[in-house]
Amino acid sequence: MKLRLDFSLIFLFIFFFSLFFLMVSETKPKNLVPGEEEYLVAVDKMPAPVGGVDAIMKKITYPSTAQKNGVQGKVYVLVYINEKGEVDDVKVVKGIGAGCDEEAANTIRKSKFTPGMNNGVAVKTKFSLAITFKMS
Repeated sequence: MKLRLDFSLIFLFIFFFSLFFLMVSETKPKNLVPGEEEYLVAVDKMPAPVGGVDAIMKKITYPSTAQKNGVQGKVYVLVYINEKGEVDDVKVVKGIGAGCDEEAANTIRKSKFTPGMNNGVAVKTKFSLAITFKMS
């Protein structure tokens, strides 16, 4: 009986120690790039492309490889806008290939945005954007 009691105490000690360790340990997302946490995802007024999304779409050149292979679809990107409305970075979250991913990212990098606003102050903001490639 005494052996069983000792085993139970050891088990409880390990269980509570593990629980304590999990509660105290700092948890950080593993996919964050240093500095990425400076960009807000929820603000009073989100950034918007100058001239609207249509202005970006008019600048898109359909890649010849995509045209030849009939590639169509949406390229989803994460856009990082600074306080001046300039694009700091663009990351393709989900692409369709055939040159469409690169075309979408490069066109967005060349675009100007109105900055995100929070409490009346321009702030760094990140948001997702979908660029549609469709042959007519």
